[in-house]
Parts: sequence; structure tokens; C-alpha cells
Amino acid sequence: MIRVANLSKFYGGKRALGPVSFEINDGETVGFLGLNGAGKTTALRILACDLRPSSGSIEIGGLDGINDPHEVRKKIGFLPENPPVYADMTVLDYLGFAGELRGMSRGQVKRRMPDVLEVTDLGEVAQDVIGTLSHGYRQRVGVAQAIIHQPKFLILDEPTRGLDPVQIVEMRNLIHDLKQNHTVLISSHILTEISQTCDRLLVLGKGKLLGSGSEHDLAASESEIRAVTVTVRVPAGDDGKARIKKVLEGVEGVKSVADPYEQGGGLSFALSTTRDCRADVSRAVVDAKLDLIKLDYSRSELENTFIRLVGGADASN
Repeated sequence: MIRVANLSKFYGGKRALGPVSFEINDGETVGFLGLNGAGKTTALRILACDLRPSSGSIEIGGLDGINDPHEVRKKIGFLPENPPVYADMTVLDYLGFAGELRGMSRGQVKRRMPDVLEVTDLGEVAQDVIGTLSHGYRQRVGVAQAIIHQPKFLILDEPTRGLDPVQIVEMRNLIHDLKQNHTVLISSHILTEISQTCDRLLVLGKGKLLGSGSEHDLAASESEIRAVTVTVRVPAGDDGKARIKKVLEGVEGVKSVADPYEQGGGLSFALSTTRDCRADVSRAVVDAKLDLIKLDYSRSELENTFIRLVGGADASN
């Protein structure tokens, strides 16, 4: 089991994380969900004993993660956001090197290697130089180095980053296989990946824990919250973003307005609302002499819950 209590990390006077507290039970697959800059990587690096926290406590498998990091690392497999692979080594040589770094003998590495190559589907490229492999295969090599020593806990930071659609499906299947033998903690800002691979979610925003539970639990807890997405065409030469956001924030029932993204020739704004206020939103956009391109509405599911939680964090800072 992993227990985290009042964990914080500061860089000078800037808070990157915390305080956050949570627990992860043996056998769970838990997802850290949050926008870029939410504190996910900072939290994972601390849990992997790669970064010391400013305050708080960590217990992993009954060991103190702050005062006994070397013993804790034996129980952890860590895949950083950028896999720590050496481009000039073959897959076999690198995995052997990674195993010996974790205290394995050459005999132990040799006995373990067939299982690792099979699980990660690296058998056909085992003799290849890592620098010649595709990004997808290099990501698999990163996973292989994380499990070579048979850790109890597996930490994966953005494991699908940079993968094409086929590689994403392959990585998702690999994670499902790893769940059989490891307690897994995954970070991502891709909602579908978290939804399809994790038993429980921890939603982070601006270094704070905004929500915790299964997708169903999070959605159910926000059953009265609705989400509206409005897409507006902005006139040429008019940045419009701040002006439109102010107009939308002024609509009765709108709790928060997330930062927009470009879509279909306009700017799309995700709104968290307490009622179906599409008619009022439409009138507000038209009254502002802007073109309304699209207006969507739905009750809270994972995406809408995420938008509400993160939008609320942004609004409070």
C-alpha cells in the first residue's frame, strides 16, 4: 500500500505540489489526471524517490519513502516522461544494465529476460540498437527497464505521450497486462486513456488534489453540474478571447469558463453550469455581435467532471 500525507514541494517560493494526501491499495491501478503543469510529474518523481519533497510523509510497502529511499526504490519501477534509454546500446544490453543497476545478478537477469521481452513484445528487436527503434518501441524499452527487477509498484508518467493511434492501443494493452502483477500509478492528461486503464482517479489542478474516486463516483458527485461547450468565430484582428470569456462568465448559472481551444474555425469554451443555460449563452454571444458556430450540452461524465474540477481550480487562483 502507498500512503501519502500532506505532501508538498516548493521551488523557492513557488508551490509546485500540495499539500496532498491519498492512499493507493495493493493491486489498484490509479490514474493521476490533470492538465500540463498540474503537479503530476512532481508527485510521481517524489513517489519514485527521484525527488525529495519539501514536507509531508510517504509510506510505500511499509517503508518510509523519505528516510529510506534506497530500500523503497527496490519495490518501485519508474517510467519517466522521457524514457531513460541509451541510444547506442542494444535492447538486451540495456535491459541487462538496468537489471544490474537494481542489484540483480547476471544470472537473475538472464532468467528474468524472457518474461520481460514477452510481456513488452520486444523479442523481435532484442538485438537491435535502441537508437534505430521507433518511438513506440523505445517507450516499450522504457517499460521493460521499469519491470526488469519485478517491482511491486509501477509508476508510469505519460506512457502514451507521442505515440500514434496504433501504438496507443498497444500501450493500453500492455498496461492491462501489467495490472495483473503490479500496483500501477499512471499520469496523463488524456481522459480516454485514464478512463480505459484505471480503477480509480486522482484529479490534480495547480498542485492540489481536486477529486478522488472512480469515474462513476466523480460523475455521480457532480450530478447537478452540467457542461456546455460553445464555439464562437472571432473576427479577424480581434483577439476576442478575454472579451468572450468575460461575456460567458456573466451568464447566470455559469460557474466557470475554461481556457479556450481552437476548433472548427473558432474558439471553443467549456463551461461548467448549474442549469441548462444554452439559450442564455446563445443570446449573450449574439448580443456581443459574435458568430455562434456550435453549442453542445451534456450531463457530467468524466470529461465534464474534469472540466468542472480543473475550471474551478483555475477560477480560485
